[in-house]
Amino acid sequence: MTERFHSPLPNIPKSPFPKVVIIGAGFAGLKLARNLNKKKLQVVLLDKNNYHQFQPLFYQVATAGLEPSAISFPLRKIFHHSKNVIFRMAEVESLDTDQKRLFTDSGYLDYDYLVLAMGADTNYFGAKNIEFFASPMKTVSEALYIRNKIISNYEKAINIEKQENRRALMNVVIVGGGPTGVELAGAMAELRNNVLPKDYPELSFKNMQVVLIEAGSSLLASMSDEAKEHALEYLKKLGVEVKLETKVQDYDGQQVFLENGNKIETQTLLWAAGIKPNRIKGLQDELFAKNGRILVDKFNQVNGLEGVYALGDICLMETDDYPRGHPQVAQVALQQASALAKNLVNYEEGKEGEPFKYKDLGSMATVGRKLAVVDLPFIKFQGLFAWLTWLFVHLMAILGVKNKLLIFLDWSWNYLSFDPSLRLLIKPKYVRASERRELIEEK
Repeated sequence: MTERFHSPLPNIPKSPFPKVVIIGAGFAGLKLARNLNKKKLQVVLLDKNNYHQFQPLFYQVATAGLEPSAISFPLRKIFHHSKNVIFRMAEVESLDTDQKRLFTDSGYLDYDYLVLAMGADTNYFGAKNIEFFASPMKTVSEALYIRNKIISNYEKAINIEKQENRRALMNVVIVGGGPTGVELAGAMAELRNNVLPKDYPELSFKNMQVVLIEAGSSLLASMSDEAKEHALEYLKKLGVEVKLETKVQDYDGQQVFLENGNKIETQTLLWAAGIKPNRIKGLQDELFAKNGRILVDKFNQVNGLEGVYALGDICLMETDDYPRGHPQVAQVALQQASALAKNLVNYEEGKEGEPFKYKDLGSMATVGRKLAVVDLPFIKFQGLFAWLTWLFVHLMAILGVKNKLLIFLDWSWNYLSFDPSLRLLIKPKYVRASERRELIEEK
């Protein structure tokens, strides 16, 4: 047995208060930690990265609209003045619920309360070739990789003489008609229409395809009919080829093979077709639903495991309103974290917890500059006002005054000039094999 399995995680201060260990610093984990700040609990927040990532704007990093630092925030900075919240960058490997012990790559950690908030990863639905060749977008690193790949392709294309040999480099195919896919397709079309021709005047962008493929009968399946129709209309106006009720069968890095027998040449397949919950060793199979989500009760406690909770994308709470579980969106994660924070304090004060009740605040998606769709509980609207609403909501949700200012300035400049200045191909330095685990994110 390796040393980390019989050595505690070092430098964790002793505390007279119960220990809450949170795995994952996404929307749910970070919200919970912040809400437990200055409470009579010792909170240990674990994440494999030392920053929080604002996922709704990954697509803007991928399409050179924002720099990665604008949507990332150092976790240690958030808790500079906290006396009870501790952050450790570590990868969790397994847990022992009988001992109430968590094992990481840096040592073990005992807990009184354990909160699983590891989020979800890309779901390729068992398609191994697609998993190998396609580009996902679930982290800042993956978004930056897509940016580099797109820019690299055009730098290569301009050095190829024949137009037919440039097609695979220039075409972009996006799979998945949810908000991520729609926003990516709109942003790529705007780059194609307004920006890339200035950078590469020698190339003909009339022949560049931006294709959005969705297996279902409509885009934005969880939104209203008005939102679906307007999103489709906006994308078509931008010149995106939308293929509904179309399934991708395979991909070899050069061609996308569709189930109807058609093929699309591209070296850039962006996969936004689904998510699957991240898993942790140590939980019994019966604690998981068929789709991989962890079954929890109305207090977000994992079924049958006292003191172990799951939040956000990884959990499934069956209710009358949501018999198949809540939607895997940020608002659910944030609201569950707020409810659990109140309950943990209540438990320590000898009070009963309150069951979680989700309040749907609406949903929105942007398609392009001045184009968005918004569904609120009391009103639905589209177009310019929806776009301004989308900008305001996302700007307010970003952590840090500096980040809000940077994004506001970037968006203002991009709106006025329609020429983002982040199209830099910065190649990562070669990393020695001995350092790859620490310095390279695994796919």
